[in-house]
Amino acid sequence: MPYTTIQIKRETRHNLERLKENSRETYDQLLNKLLALVPSGDEEGQYTEEFRISLLNAKLDLRKGKTIPHERAKRILGL
Repeated sequence: MPYTTIQIKRETRHNLERLKENSRETYDQLLNKLLALVPSGDEEGQYTEEFRISLLNAKLDLRKGKTIPHERAKRILGL
């Protein structure tokens, strides 16, 4: 299988290293485990890549506090 090289910051590499289950785990294995955390579909069918990316971005927004509570959104929208 062909391999490629990617450029990441040292800090990112350090963070990935800490996520490894053991020292023999490759970055390829680790990255594939992380990618598997983004669901590929549900009982209604497969998600598009665009939708999977939007799910990931929404999770990141939640983590960064870039969201507002549901009740506040309803008030803003007049619902």
